[in-house]
Amino acid sequence: MRAHEAGALHGNDAAPTWLPYPSDVNTLIDGLWSRTTRRTVDGAVEVGGVDVRRIAEEVGTPAFVLDEDDFRRRARRFRDAFAEAFRPHAGADVYYAGKAFLCGAVARWVEEDGLGLDVCTGGELAVALRAQFPPERIALHGNNKSVAEIRRALEAGVGRIVVDSLDEVDLVDAVAAELGVRAAVMLRVTTGVEAHTHEFIATAHEDQKFGLSLTGGIAFEAVRRVLDAAQLDLVGLHSHIGSQIFDTGGFEVAARRVLDLVAQVRDELGHTITHLDLGGGFGVMYNTQHTPAEPEALASGIAGIVEKQCHDLELEVPHLAFEPGRAIAGPSTQTLYTVGTVKDVRLGGPHHRVYVSVDGGMSDNVRTALYDADYSCLLSGRVSAEPPEVVRVVGKHCESGDIVVKDEYLPADVRRGDLISVPVTGAYCYSLASNYNHVPRPPVVAVKDGEIRTLLRRETEEDLLGLDVG
Repeated sequence: MRAHEAGALHGNDAAPTWLPYPSDVNTLIDGLWSRTTRRTVDGAVEVGGVDVRRIAEEVGTPAFVLDEDDFRRRARRFRDAFAEAFRPHAGADVYYAGKAFLCGAVARWVEEDGLGLDVCTGGELAVALRAQFPPERIALHGNNKSVAEIRRALEAGVGRIVVDSLDEVDLVDAVAAELGVRAAVMLRVTTGVEAHTHEFIATAHEDQKFGLSLTGGIAFEAVRRVLDAAQLDLVGLHSHIGSQIFDTGGFEVAARRVLDLVAQVRDELGHTITHLDLGGGFGVMYNTQHTPAEPEALASGIAGIVEKQCHDLELEVPHLAFEPGRAIAGPSTQTLYTVGTVKDVRLGGPHHRVYVSVDGGMSDNVRTALYDADYSCLLSGRVSAEPPEVVRVVGKHCESGDIVVKDEYLPADVRRGDLISVPVTGAYCYSLASNYNHVPRPPVVAVKDGEIRTLLRRETEEDLLGLDVG
């Protein structure tokens, strides 16, 4: 606990030190909200030209509200930034990471805007194929692909299968032989880089499940096996160092280690690797602690790193690929909730905390419980002249860890029936959603030019009961 910046009589003292006291608790903080989000003249939040009160009335709450213009603009901006940065060389592609959020409409947007698509399960592949996404622009990831998933990918003609283990080299080769086709593969290389992020989303250090380690020559042996395999074509190497990354420092070390392997393959096996995927995981602004880099800065910074490393190793700059899933989907969506119970809990002495309960929770956003993520929120159905109060926004589930927003300022008169919006919920919220406590999943609606379009309908109790055949 600490004293409040504005003095002992302002709010409670449960605010973390990083959370600034707002001069106006009704203000939309720059960077937290999608580009069409604004306050209307009567105080309500509007996104895509649609008042959130209308969304609540027509669609209900909770609901994921996706700003279509914002999503597509971000996708095109990443596409153009990396294409321009690597234009002097062999070029660069951007693949949207479907695990962040995927549905048929999103797959079609990504295709229309000229991006590739990464999928990591048979289910994600099924969505892409149903949306008629060009299979040659699909990459299949996964550390434990089933024979059925590999077979379906090869039958569909996906552009590349990202092989994750020595065992999988033989498995993909065998399935390709069975089908009488050749399989284009990349090898996921574990570089040993420790991304400065939560341990559950750092994916390139040695002690974790993904990839082929450079240590002990495992990755080199995988390259040799692919080159010797009867039905495999080596497309290139893949490296992913984690998620929610705000600078290019980790990419410098990872690129050097992957390019060292490219040089080793050239020198010892006489093979030129022409494609390199450096992953993505670019960070977004979930609250005022975060300052994400612009796509153009990321692209030019990484291009400079790759150019220097290739020059030092006397290599041609390969064709690059990147995967900014979170950075496209995350800021494009807000979750709209309705307030229920508001409870002031005494913590001892003068200390207290205000709990604001909403009609969703960890079933639609488990990231706070899973990753200790920090979100922001805003009273979005109206404005208030009351002073700011630090609150904790919690869900309706039977768990004390069912927290949506750990700490944020809302007006002191927040009450039952109010609408609250939580920004930057487009990535890994619906994707990780569950039916805990038998709560149906919320809908995802796209808003654009004053229109609401349902992308994924709200689940019903009938949907849940329909699975129960006992």
